[in-house]
Amino acid sequence: MELRIAEIMRILPHRYPFLLIDRVIEVDGEKRLVALKNVSVNEPFFTGHFPDAPVMPGVLTIEAMAQAGAIMGLLHCKPESLNNTLVYFLGIDEARFRRPIVPGDQLRIEVDVLRHKGLVWKMKGQVFVDGELAAEATLLSSISQKP
Repeated sequence: MELRIAEIMRILPHRYPFLLIDRVIEVDGEKRLVALKNVSVNEPFFTGHFPDAPVMPGVLTIEAMAQAGAIMGLLHCKPESLNNTLVYFLGIDEARFRRPIVPGDQLRIEVDVLRHKGLVWKMKGQVFVDGELAAEATLLSSISQKP
């Protein structure tokens, strides 16, 4: 299964400048999802995050993994409930940053489901650039109705 930006925007509530997934290129049931994010020098965070040597903030790298994981969870919700659904962080563990992410990089974001029970999902996220591990974390989230 592949999802382009219009389909992603039907699933996720995030919008520019906070939508950090450009395409989903692989979904393996409730086990795994692979997404892409193209990092452009025009990203608004580069204005203040080391303007002379732009680096994507680590928290946004984690957020990109979380958004990929949210897509995985939300794909398994009823389509009619998506308008009233949000995904919240419950925890972030074992976050590691292996290399800087800079303009021109394409992130390959892989999330593997470790377990899920009901509306709570635990996933291992990894971000690769040119086949090299750039970041990783274990993410715990919950799918909830909007307040």
